[in-house]
Amino acid sequence: MVRSVDAEVLSAALLTIEDERSWDAQAELTRAISIEEAARVLGDPLLIARARLCQANMRMRSGDIAGAAEQIWQVHEWAVGNDARLLLARTHLIWACVHQHLGDSEQALEHALLSVELLDDESTTHMHIWHRTKLADALWAAGSMDAARIRYAQAEELAVLTGSPVLLSLLNNHAYAEYDTGHQQRAEEVAKRLQRLAGERGIPLEPAFLDTIGAIQIGNGRFAEAETTMRLCIERHAEGRHEDADALPEYLLTLAQAQRGLQAYSRAQESLDECRAMCADRDLVEVLVRVHQEQAELHAVRGEFAEAFAVHKTFFTAYQNLHSLQREARTRTRQAMFETVEARQEAERFREQARRDPLTGLHNRRHVDEVLPVLIESDPSLTIALVDLDHFKQVNDRLSHSVGDQVLIKVAALIADGVAAACPEGFTARIGGEEFLVVLPGTLPARAFALLDGIRRTIREHDWRDLTHGLPVTVSIGVAAAADAAAPTQPALLSTADGHLYSAKHAGRDRVVSAASRGYASAA
Repeated sequence: MVRSVDAEVLSAALLTIEDERSWDAQAELTRAISIEEAARVLGDPLLIARARLCQANMRMRSGDIAGAAEQIWQVHEWAVGNDARLLLARTHLIWACVHQHLGDSEQALEHALLSVELLDDESTTHMHIWHRTKLADALWAAGSMDAARIRYAQAEELAVLTGSPVLLSLLNNHAYAEYDTGHQQRAEEVAKRLQRLAGERGIPLEPAFLDTIGAIQIGNGRFAEAETTMRLCIERHAEGRHEDADALPEYLLTLAQAQRGLQAYSRAQESLDECRAMCADRDLVEVLVRVHQEQAELHAVRGEFAEAFAVHKTFFTAYQNLHSLQREARTRTRQAMFETVEARQEAERFREQARRDPLTGLHNRRHVDEVLPVLIESDPSLTIALVDLDHFKQVNDRLSHSVGDQVLIKVAALIADGVAAACPEGFTARIGGEEFLVVLPGTLPARAFALLDGIRRTIREHDWRDLTHGLPVTVSIGVAAAADAAAPTQPALLSTADGHLYSAKHAGRDRVVSAASRGYASAA
């Protein structure tokens, strides 16, 4: 009972990271790591995967894209293997954000679409709203603003119906998307809805939302309102609840633009100087480039054309350097992501090779030991069979070990093809020199007997003349069914199959024996 309560507590804690906005990514990363450790103590793989995806999200928000990518791959692999639909939806949403960061709008859109397609009745309200919002953001970034508006509207309608606190965030995103694509009137309309709803709910607008509103007011030539908005924005930022390294410099830059529009050039210069000093102190290269651009504009409107030209050259050089740095950073990140994927695929290849017989390509005993106990426990209709070549020593002694290997390869292929055609869920493994195991899920003894006898005949009737020069190749098969055992286990079923195989050999070989038959398949 304690385990159940602890799991519920951890799940609820994860939900607050997954479905609530936080400005402190590092604190949430630390919390998610702590939750993962607690989930490992419980032995709950779903909670572990959820905690790791939260970590990936916070790493991405902190700028560690390569670290985030490595964790996302691991979580994605687990989610696919365990049909964890909600986790998979969240995984694709974070992948969309990663690709957006890398400037790959096509991949971002593909993942955003998948994140919405995977939503179902078990998805949280936040997921239904925010996944559609991020799909809208991806559509906007991909240049499909008409399609983006449809998704923003869907998300907004659901957020209004449910009273979701995320409504203000999605309206902010929508307003900025309209502003960014040059639809100033639409941007103004959405911004007004944002302000009205915040007032109705008694929620003070966050500084980031006020910055969006201020930019839209500037775009519509309402500079005095924009200056008022941005001073309120900076006041709220000073409260310390919404801190990002580049937040205040961004707000000061927007304020300077509003003041330039008001022709309050001295105030604009003061705001710009303060912004520039913060950019230098915090190494905010991207914001500093835009500071140079705004400084050139400010010199120009004051008639200081020589200064404007000089600063514009500084801006242009900084702009080119920034884009070069961004390209290099994206290249490094993509390379790190590729290496992560490559290493994962290489590890998977090694794992698969360790579970394959190098001669025949069939699964080996290690694979059987990993998979068969699970099938026995979960499938009461499971049937297995041991297949052994008859008089195989004669092939090696009279022809050669090389010919013997070729016979083994061909027999393995004939068995595997027969199993794949009649029971696609089944598999064949080589577990000894000339001994094979056939595993047939969902196959009761009578059907299994017919299937195996067909394989036996196929092997006997195959044209072996070119390979064995007239020496016959046949197999004997012993069958064991989970349905015939009171408490089936792997050792018990293998022992039963081995006993029936011995009976088949003793009765003359080239036949199938099971508990149900005890009458042997004819060699004719």
